[in-house]
Amino acid sequence: MRMKELSLRQDPDLRKELALLARGCDFVLPSRFKKRLRAFHAEQGQAGLERRPCTPPPLTKVSEAPVPTALSESIPKFYFPRGRPKANLNIDGLIAKIEKIFSQFPNERATIEDMGKVAKACECPLYWKAPLFNSAGGDRTGFVSVHKFVAMWRKMLQTCHDDVSKFVHLLAKPGCNYLEQEDFIPFLQDVVNSHAGLAFLKEASDFHSRYITTVAQRIFYNVNRSWSGRISCSELRKSSFLQNVALLEQEEDVNQLTEFFSYEHFYVIYCKFWELDTDHDLYIDQRDLARHNDQAISHKMIERIFSGTVTRRLRKDGRLSYADFVWFLISEEDKKTDTSIEYWFRCMDLDGDGVLSMYELEYFYEEQCVKLETMAIEPLPFEDCLCQMLDLVKPEVEGKITLRDLKQCKLSHIFYDTFFNIEKYLDHEQKDPFSVVREAETEGQEISDWEKYAAEEYDILVAEETTTDQYNDG
Repeated sequence: MRMKELSLRQDPDLRKELALLARGCDFVLPSRFKKRLRAFHAEQGQAGLERRPCTPPPLTKVSEAPVPTALSESIPKFYFPRGRPKANLNIDGLIAKIEKIFSQFPNERATIEDMGKVAKACECPLYWKAPLFNSAGGDRTGFVSVHKFVAMWRKMLQTCHDDVSKFVHLLAKPGCNYLEQEDFIPFLQDVVNSHAGLAFLKEASDFHSRYITTVAQRIFYNVNRSWSGRISCSELRKSSFLQNVALLEQEEDVNQLTEFFSYEHFYVIYCKFWELDTDHDLYIDQRDLARHNDQAISHKMIERIFSGTVTRRLRKDGRLSYADFVWFLISEEDKKTDTSIEYWFRCMDLDGDGVLSMYELEYFYEEQCVKLETMAIEPLPFEDCLCQMLDLVKPEVEGKITLRDLKQCKLSHIFYDTFFNIEKYLDHEQKDPFSVVREAETEGQEISDWEKYAAEEYDILVAEETTTDQYNDG
């Protein structure tokens, strides 16, 4: 269109008339202009036909090149949710070893007492025996035939390629690829029944369920990092749980397995709960929990614990279960682990926005100030305390403390105690600040705060019990 306009303006006969028409002259008749314009277009069209090159032949459809191999076929598989398959795995050879073991039993049937040998033939840790027995139907019939077990184990070898996926498959409900708390009960009951270090519990059957509940809670506390209530294969792989299960066979003293199975740790937790549970129905209310450690925990924090933000098993009347107390006590006595940092962050994050605001910090600090004044101690103004805490945590975004900030600062225990534990806050205030920094730098080289606390409290409880026995005998 632009080229036509330019050529039109260059016509000598029309340029003058166009100029006059642009100035609005009346004597340029529109009909005359239109005739000249049509004649000019006709001449341009004729010239275009003379200059037009030969019409090219119609385009033919180019045949498409053969489709290359799909990209997914050229990239090797890298995701193995059930473990990487082992090359040259001799399944028939493994089955033959199992059949040889079963041939030693009457009618080729194994009872739960025989399953230790079967577990070793399967190249599994000894305390997999109960899950193996139950998975093959032994819990229903009281025994396992060689045919049922071989069929079960052959399928297992074909579908599960590492210890984690096998263990999950053995314990999980049909169709589930995760473990819930009740899935661990038969496995833990067998540990109680057969481990030499727990032989003294055989006569105290009332404590079986208490010990099992404690160990199950500790498993989820350390392994279930997603807080979902379901342990996945991925979470189990990242934990040391299966290594601890394997150590049960080698270690006669379960108290050496402090991460999950220690009876001494269970004893400390249960005795602390027993002191608070005055009616001994395994549930406590807010007033009961407030008495813990001579009312060191603030009432505002106790209200948050009972609000459901970190609990799963609150009764309709709002009371806390023993299982939830296990989480509370471990988190209270060791505020340096990832789970405990998350536990208290959830409690302090009142609006659930993932950030501890200055309002939320002041909300908890107000009660600390009241307690300090009651003890005739002048509290630090909130503005000064806030400056100290921000210097301690060094948040990435000024004025906003996130969970990530607290995990990175290595001094989360001091931060939390400042806002809701008056006794530990005063202990920190009396310490040399340089010693606190040195402790943070050497973290991981010594036993955990929880292990220190459990060892000290166990010694105190044993000493008290010994004194009581001597008094009664005297």
